[in-house]
Amino acid sequence: MRLVQHKKEAYWFYSFLSIFYDKLVNPLFWTRRMRDECQVLANFNSRDLEVIDVGSGTGFNTEGIIRFVDDHHITCVDQSPHQVAKAKVKPGLSNCTFIIGDAEQLPIASNHFDRYISAGSIEYWPDPQQGLNEAFRVIKPGGIALMIGPLEPQHWLARLLATTWMLFPKEEEYKEWMKNAGFTDIKYQYTAPHWVSSKVKYGIAIVGTKPVDTYSPELSSSAIKPIAEEKETGFFRTLLMIWRVLIGSLAGFLFIPIALLGYLFNIGRQKEIPIEYRERLNIYQVFALVVISLVVILIIRGLIF
Repeated sequence: MRLVQHKKEAYWFYSFLSIFYDKLVNPLFWTRRMRDECQVLANFNSRDLEVIDVGSGTGFNTEGIIRFVDDHHITCVDQSPHQVAKAKVKPGLSNCTFIIGDAEQLPIASNHFDRYISAGSIEYWPDPQQGLNEAFRVIKPGGIALMIGPLEPQHWLARLLATTWMLFPKEEEYKEWMKNAGFTDIKYQYTAPHWVSSKVKYGIAIVGTKPVDTYSPELSSSAIKPIAEEKETGFFRTLLMIWRVLIGSLAGFLFIPIALLGYLFNIGRQKEIPIEYRERLNIYQVFALVVISLVVILIIRGLIF
């Protein structure tokens, strides 16, 4: 598994990422335009649909769902209490149900939801197939599940950083996981922020339907198998976790300057995007860009002098 693809590591990674997630990360890597275009696949055709948002984080994805579904019909599940705390205070999400839970062991009854949606979460799952199996279990017969996640980068350096950090599945893996879970009528589309070349497969939104004649059995508590890595304890496990979080976070945060530079070099491409979806660098991103520029200048000066 990748360094931050472990549950404890992901927990601590998000404990500090949640501080600036909506200010620095989403506007660069998972934009409102991307979210809204992908969510169309879920076919939210009624405001009374029961929806579960798994890996809901700070509620950015949920804010898109409430355009179509009343908030009291939405259940948000995330393993990070830090992320959930951010989501709870957002306008429009006050009536959502929030649960601290595991995507691979959802504390949810079977055949309960009309729609399952998960965006930007699968990359932290130790066992993606089990996560998709759970998606299939908790939705009603005829229900729809939408999974949105990153694709393995094509460039060797981006791929090295990405796969050091967390899971970046191949397109074929998403399709296989959905099919193996039992979904039919599988469809997909690609998604990317404006600064990514149209030739690059950056992310994918893949959707499937649970057959109308398929009911999933209820799971007893004894049927839930403990996760092996969570049994690891002690001083060595703590050191290993710290190392994974530090190195994995470093690999992940190196994507921020890449994205900021990509934004600047491709700013003219936003003319092709509807005005309401055009992104502007906010004060946090500008500050990050200034800091990065100063670091680069200091490094160059050190090499020259």
